Amino acid sequence: MDQQSQLALILGPDPIPFETLVSHLMSSSNEQRSHAEALFNLCKQSDPDALCLRLAHLLQVCIQPEIRAMAAILLRKLLTRDDSYIWPRLNISTQSSLKSVLLSQIQVETTKNLSKKLCDTVAELASSILPENGWPELLPFMFQCVSSDSPKLQESAFLIFAQLSQYIGDVLTPFIKDLHTVFLRCLSESSNADVKIAALNAVINFIQCLTSSSDRDRFQDLLPAMMRILTEALNNGNEATAQEALELLIELAGTEPRFLRRQLVDVVGSMLQIAEAESLEEGTRHLAIEFVVTLAEARERAPGMMRKLPQFISRLFAILMRMLLDIEDDAAWHTAESEDEDAGETSNYSVGQECLDRVAISLGGNTIVPVASEQLPAYLAASEWQKHHAALIALAQIAEGCAKVMIKNLEQVVSMVLNSFHDSHPRVRWAAINAIGQLSTDLGPDLQNQYHQRVLPALAGAMDDFQNPRVQAHAASAVLNFSENCTPEILTPYLDGIVSKLLVLLQNGKQMVQEGALTALASVADSSQEHFQKYYDAVMPYLKAILVNATDKSNRMLRAKSLECISLVGMAVGKEKFRADAKQVMEVLMSLQGSQMETDDPTTSYMLQAWARLCKCLGQDFLPYMSVVMPPLLQSAQLKPDVTITSADSDNDIEDSDDESKIILLLHSMETITLGDKRIGIKTSVLEEKATACNMLCCYADELKEGFFPWIDQVAPTLVPLLKFYFHEEVRKAAVSAMPELLRSAKLAVEKGMAQGRNETYVKQLSDYIIPALVEALHKEPDTEICASMLDALNECIQISGPLLDESQVRSIVDEIKQVITASASRKRERAERAKAEDFDAEEGELIKEENEQEEEVFDQVGEILGTLVKTFKASFLPFFDELSSYLTPMWGKDKTAEERRIAICIFDDVAEQCREAAIKYYDTYLPFILEACNDENPDVRQAAVYGLGVCTEFGGPVFKPLVGEALSRLNAVIRHPNALQPENVMAYDNAVSALGKICLFHRDSIDAAQIVPAWLNCLPIKGDLIEAKVVHEQLCSMVERSDSEVLGPNHQYLPKIVAVFAEKAAVEMKDHIGGDVNNGTLSH
Repeated sequence: MDQQSQLALILGPDPIPFETLVSHLMSSSNEQRSHAEALFNLCKQSDPDALCLRLAHLLQVCIQPEIRAMAAILLRKLLTRDDSYIWPRLNISTQSSLKSVLLSQIQVETTKNLSKKLCDTVAELASSILPENGWPELLPFMFQCVSSDSPKLQESAFLIFAQLSQYIGDVLTPFIKDLHTVFLRCLSESSNADVKIAALNAVINFIQCLTSSSDRDRFQDLLPAMMRILTEALNNGNEATAQEALELLIELAGTEPRFLRRQLVDVVGSMLQIAEAESLEEGTRHLAIEFVVTLAEARERAPGMMRKLPQFISRLFAILMRMLLDIEDDAAWHTAESEDEDAGETSNYSVGQECLDRVAISLGGNTIVPVASEQLPAYLAASEWQKHHAALIALAQIAEGCAKVMIKNLEQVVSMVLNSFHDSHPRVRWAAINAIGQLSTDLGPDLQNQYHQRVLPALAGAMDDFQNPRVQAHAASAVLNFSENCTPEILTPYLDGIVSKLLVLLQNGKQMVQEGALTALASVADSSQEHFQKYYDAVMPYLKAILVNATDKSNRMLRAKSLECISLVGMAVGKEKFRADAKQVMEVLMSLQGSQMETDDPTTSYMLQAWARLCKCLGQDFLPYMSVVMPPLLQSAQLKPDVTITSADSDNDIEDSDDESKIILLLHSMETITLGDKRIGIKTSVLEEKATACNMLCCYADELKEGFFPWIDQVAPTLVPLLKFYFHEEVRKAAVSAMPELLRSAKLAVEKGMAQGRNETYVKQLSDYIIPALVEALHKEPDTEICASMLDALNECIQISGPLLDESQVRSIVDEIKQVITASASRKRERAERAKAEDFDAEEGELIKEENEQEEEVFDQVGEILGTLVKTFKASFLPFFDELSSYLTPMWGKDKTAEERRIAICIFDDVAEQCREAAIKYYDTYLPFILEACNDENPDVRQAAVYGLGVCTEFGGPVFKPLVGEALSRLNAVIRHPNALQPENVMAYDNAVSALGKICLFHRDSIDAAQIVPAWLNCLPIKGDLIEAKVVHEQLCSMVERSDSEVLGPNHQYLPKIVAVFAEKAAVEMKDHIGGDVNNGTLSH
């Protein structure tokens, strides 16, 4: 039968074929289902009216509930405003039939699950047509349902209200008074639990859609009734309802925490009471804790609010500590084969652990450390091992959030942990080692600098615990954490002891211990660099033996870690020492690469990293191996993420699939992220491999420079699209870092004649591909830190291929810079708003300061790019600079930070220096600021200002003349300042001396030379800013060469001083040439 005949049959008078089509759409047979989908789509194309009416008919007459449910789902999809939205194509009578069928079905449908689906369909359609008044009957119908005495109708109306609040809240806002009355009545008077939950859901969604705080405040009086739903459900033993209520209240706490503020004490008190009630199910208690933690985390919306309730924080901490006691001494923990075996840990334990970390990060050390100091000693003094264990785990968990405060009490913290290294219970010793590892990361490098002499011997001792391999393995892992934040000077004295212990562990029969030892050796080598050379001959044979012999599937991780260790040791000791073994290791790697590895084999990602380290170590000698390395690396970088997408606000369409989807998530170690209104599940291992591969590509380009040229044509099209890979930050960061490296490689290859016959046109094409892509990605980048990296990469790209840019590209860069400055300013405004919140406190102030420092990094990069554009295009960039000036001038304001003022001044300095006479027209606007900034209290601002003054002195000619007097007094104040030569001020001093020299050279006729020139000579030589030292030296030379009488002085009396300056300069250069340390000055203005 052809398709047309099939259509006629399906949409004909006999209802059976259509019903069959709908049942086939749910078929488990792929073939049957796709055939049905094709027919359904055909109906949609050719006769949407008949299709919709058929579905509506099924809703009314079909006796099979699953087919009715499917009809509701299909209708909802057809009436959702997206690609398949067909409402406008339907004729008016179909539209009105559909509306009335949907409303009548809501009244008669008896199956709960199906009622919900009908409500979804109504809400979906209403959200598209209500704003244009396309369904005037709907709201009266809903108010009627809510006021009826049918719980089912009340529940349905609330379900629709909840969804409409999400989609088109502004349409409901005019009815705020009626809704308030309805909500209050149902929450207070209804005896039906389902109705109450539906009303609670509707209230919470409605509150979230209200934009004005005064509107939200009108609902304050509902809060006690909202909370009563929870307490009544618990008192009636109905925990399922209580858990639904808690989940809704958690949503409110996260999005509208201020709504709870006035009744915070009662609300949080009730939640903690639930969390403390041991008779309740764990799930209920965990949700109550989640509510309190969510409130603590809602910083951006209600900064500081929870810190005002110290008594509750103390109670919450005590609850979380008790949860950590829910742990068994399971035999499986001791005999485990891998470090991540967590036998004996319960869900209580895991929730306690996670929430301590979150609470510490959100409330900060000033709030949490006093509570911990009060509660932990009792745990440490108790006789039960679980209490010792809990105290140590808690310390490790709060360290990240409390770092600043814990660093002030390091002695107390370290002693507390190290005393437990000798506990009789191995799980307590494990927890103590775990705490040292975590503290080394979170409190480093302070902990390493002050306590290495106590911590490293303690860890070395723990490696001798042969009865407890888990303790040994964990001690090795903690050495890794400790050495990552450690200087070679601190580590070197302990190397003999640590390396010899690790070698013993390498020969241990327990694989977990060997793996720990390999990781620790790798890290120790990486941190001690060339100091590791003396151990190389002892260590490398063991590492190679593992690499060659660990070939079983059970040993895969061991082999992978040996690879990591060999490559890091090779990098530490350098090419000469490693060369002979490197060849052998590469051969093993090449044979591994050629073998078929299973997709979950960890060796793959370790191998990608090992190759890149070998390349860093061997440099250009690595080139012959690139043809082996690159194909699989490109393959990994091109991996498509394994993605499942659902709508962010809905459970899956087919009921009860929640558990099923959770199982799938667990099996594939998926991670879910929300992008807009989509919830996306992604397989994490794939993303990690992709990120590693992208990082490695960047490493090769960076290391091999022009040698990387043959691969650019494959790598650029792989990485450029990943600038907008929003599933994973690391992938984006790697792609960003690679952009300038690819351009540099191409440019060097062309310059050195290694570009396979390609010329500068190729560099231009590559630049035309990369730079616009970077600008576009920058426009869409959500993360401030990555924005700063993108600006940095863009700056490098412009430095490499600047002259090749055309005007439209410069225009797009300038437009994007405007956008970046505007976005940054609006983020700062939002933070300033947060600072006005009633509970705002010093702790929040700290956090806002840190966030604003990231903005400074962004503005710093903007300054760098503008500097590069001015240096590249000189005066032809000035029309663009004029456009930008309204964005830049506010940065000179007194209300701006010192760093912002410094950057704004540097931008003007660049314009004045690069555009010379063409920039004189800006002096009127900018010089008053520059002169004032010469005496700013911040030395970096002073340095930038006096440098700029020097530039204007040199190029300003007659325009600068009238300002010489003021310039002299400003410079005098910098040079004569009592602390002028202190390390923090010396750069400003040196630049002021250089500017004074320029006044002596270029404006001699405007000054009292007999006084000022000798005063300048007296300041020489300058020693901090080496670039300015050279400028000043040249100034002096040119004056001496022309026998300048004011420099030589009456009867040449200043000659000895001049000779002394030259002699000192020569001595410094000689010392520098021999390799001495000239001084500690930095080289940049």
